[in-house]
Amino acid sequence: MKRWIFILIAALAVVAAVVWWLGSSSQKRQATPYRMGVADRGTVQTVVSATGTASAVTTVSVGSQVSGTILHIYVDFNSPVKQGQVIARIDPTFLQAAVSEAEASLEKARASLSQAQRDSTRVRDLFAQNLAAQADYDNALTSVELARAGMQQAQAQLSRARTNLAYSVITSPIDGVVIARNVDAGQTVAASLQAPTLFSIAQDLHKMQIETSIDEADIGGLREGMKANFTVDSYPDERFEGIIRQVRFAAKVDQNVVTYPVIIDVDNPDLKLMPGMTANVTIVTARRDDVLRVPATALRFKPLGTQNENSKSASTGGASGSDGARRASSGKNLKPQADSTAGTSGTAYVKGPGGVPQPRSVRAGLNDGTRAEILSGEISPGDSVIVGMAAITSSSASTAPGMTPMRPGGH
Repeated sequence: MKRWIFILIAALAVVAAVVWWLGSSSQKRQATPYRMGVADRGTVQTVVSATGTASAVTTVSVGSQVSGTILHIYVDFNSPVKQGQVIARIDPTFLQAAVSEAEASLEKARASLSQAQRDSTRVRDLFAQNLAAQADYDNALTSVELARAGMQQAQAQLSRARTNLAYSVITSPIDGVVIARNVDAGQTVAASLQAPTLFSIAQDLHKMQIETSIDEADIGGLREGMKANFTVDSYPDERFEGIIRQVRFAAKVDQNVVTYPVIIDVDNPDLKLMPGMTANVTIVTARRDDVLRVPATALRFKPLGTQNENSKSASTGGASGSDGARRASSGKNLKPQADSTAGTSGTAYVKGPGGVPQPRSVRAGLNDGTRAEILSGEISPGDSVIVGMAAITSSSASTAPGMTPMRPGGH
């Protein structure tokens, strides 16, 4: 008898253990862990980032229109220059010889004209006395005209030779600073095909510009007059400010990516910025201060098994559920946007009784990709919202700013 009692007690214990294990496993399966975020008040802003190059507003390349050997150079890198200042000379020996030759040609042409005029006068007198033929008189007049044309040609050649001689003196076309010197004394320059660049002169380094390329997806949010901030590697802890002067229409395509040049004017009173520096530019296209916000991933989260319900709710615009606020989440379409005052409807989820996600209807405004502005809805500051599923086997699941991993049964 005692043996049967012992067997019965053992069987009951086994059954109780199995029931307890099944219940515990079911509870573990139902208690799905989530990553949580917190709704708070703060700033939401959309930013366009790009890299650009600093340069002077006006940079002039000074070249030579005549060929020859550089005789003297009077300036060097970083030398300040004034407009009209002599900065280099080309050896004028051959150019001066060309002037002398042109002057001799002009004197010869003058002599030919004088001779032709005397001959014409003599033939005219003979023709008046019927001692010369009409053809002779016409030829004499033609000789005068040809001699006069030859003298004008010689004058033009002399003018060109003198101009070339003047070009042997290189002067600065503007007030500025020499930022590049490409020749040395004794070097020969050839201007047969195109004018060689001898110097580059920046007009005023106290006024700089940043030229950057903005992707076509972001160019719509930029306007002339908007503020821009940037940093340079030389001063990583200092932020510089500028103003967008021009959004150019000249599109550039690089590896199927379309960009547009944007020019930013910058004051450079301390001459910290130098031509050629790389600028890391950020432009705030929209900003909201002291607004209710949630992690942007909260608007993209969908509990398992609710996708079909959300799609149906999105098509009808209706609401269902115990809280009467189940709507389709538009989080998948949210991306950094320039501005939004009307907002877009969406759904955020909070943990309800038993850890079951419950929807909260909201209207989202500005979204910077990390935080989303909440214009209205069933979310208040301090509320915890679900931002994603947490890995059960890992406690180091990555979370967005303001997100904390949630353990089974946690709030």
